[in-house]
Amino acid sequence: MMKKLALIFLLWSTAMAAQKIERSKQELKSSDRSKKSDTASESRTVDDENLFLNLFANTIGAVFKYGLIGDYKSEGHLHNTLALYPYSDGASGNYTPDSVAAKKFRIDLEDRFLYSNNDLFGNHLKATIRPFEYFYFQADYRELIERRLDNDTDRLALLHFNVGYDRIRFEKFNLGWNLGAAYIGTEIRKFGFSYGLSADYFPGKRISFSASAKWSKINAQPVNSFGLSGRYHKRQFFGTLGFQRLKIASPTYNFIAVGGGFYL
Repeated sequence: MMKKLALIFLLWSTAMAAQKIERSKQELKSSDRSKKSDTASESRTVDDENLFLNLFANTIGAVFKYGLIGDYKSEGHLHNTLALYPYSDGASGNYTPDSVAAKKFRIDLEDRFLYSNNDLFGNHLKATIRPFEYFYFQADYRELIERRLDNDTDRLALLHFNVGYDRIRFEKFNLGWNLGAAYIGTEIRKFGFSYGLSADYFPGKRISFSASAKWSKINAQPVNSFGLSGRYHKRQFFGTLGFQRLKIASPTYNFIAVGGGFYL
């Protein structure tokens, strides 16, 4: 009898642990849910997220010390212009001092497959439209899919719509902020204010590294995304491999992200 009860409990706890998407949706639906969370688990989550925040910490201080926009009279890097695409001149990243190699309008498109395990995966489509030399519009669409133990599937759609600005625009490095909205689709259909940071580093040899973070709240629940990735560039095309962490209400999702994209 005890063995049967232990087996039932194990199956039930496994099912509850596996059904992250359903938990996220239920918590997002209830704006006044009681905060029943394990203190140790919360501490681990905060510590993990701080790993991403620390990547930006030293640079952020310098960025905001001189303002969100910058002083165009004294900061020469602000006059670097948008490159045709990274390494289009063999050396520069997103920005170049060479006005001949500059582009006034550019679209960056990227698609990545997200993999956590055989039961939890998804897709991330990102479009960055740069109709101006420095400000840009960015849209992220993530579709998460989770197989349940009853052979059904749960789905969750997460969108971000942001206006971004690169506060630092060196040839090898750029860092900026973004503001906008997050939207949970599927059964939730709710918006929330979103803000974030992003950075790109171009060490050479057609390789680059990117980091990004976005924070938002929907129905008083956190909807955050963090990412690290590397890219290999070949003319206007690139392949990418990286890591993404999402926090949607109390559940967290860790994914390997692999894909590619191109510049128009």
